Amino acid sequence: MAKNHMARLAAPKTWPIKRRGSTFVTKQNAGPHNLAMSIPLNILLKEVMMIAKNTREAKKLLASNEVAIDCRQRKDIRFPVGIFDTLQFSNTNECFRVSLSKKGKIILARIKKEESSLKPAKITGKSMVSGKLQLNLYDGKNISAGSGSYNVGDTLLISLPEQKIVKHLKLGKKSTIFLTGGKHIGETGAIEDIVQDKIIYRDSSGNLVETSKKYAFVVGDEKPLVTLE
Repeated sequence: MAKNHMARLAAPKTWPIKRRGSTFVTKQNAGPHNLAMSIPLNILLKEVMMIAKNTREAKKLLASNEVAIDCRQRKDIRFPVGIFDTLQFSNTNECFRVSLSKKGKIILARIKKEESSLKPAKITGKSMVSGKLQLNLYDGKNISAGSGSYNVGDTLLISLPEQKIVKHLKLGKKSTIFLTGGKHIGETGAIEDIVQDKIIYRDSSGNLVETSKKYAFVVGDEKPLVTLE
């Protein structure tokens, strides 16, 4: 039987938790998100938001149908909440988006209610299914795109919970990107050039920086289309 916990010291470095204290923390269920790019709902409620003192309170909150992830109610304390997912709390009308700090820690950015129904999703693969183009997204979801010049590395701004394409953001010069890895994690910038598997972008201070193409997540054209911090 799979264990429902893991050693606190073995938890991903992206989790903003204390490394001392209880020996174990909640182990998240297997899910669409990479382990380092997501965090269990239980830990999010207890150690990040601090709105539940213990697991019992977290379970009670989730059982009340007051918490939604990407506009869908969730009750499992081990449900993995990943980067750019949105959280809605019906009891307080508060909404948040999961993001990354410049220290590489998972954070929550407060957003307006109307923004909580929008989510950027990076294209990680594509295929033809029954004669229709299907796009594979970074969070494990698939979406039918009909026709269009979609490329791996591009981003779709999708509506929630319907998952309809609102806007197609291409990975190219002048695109605004958010970095999800590397030593510049959590930074945003505008692409100046793409050379094979490298991207050169201009950061918020005007400096030119080189990073791996795999870390680039397009979030807008001239500016981010969603709140990231």
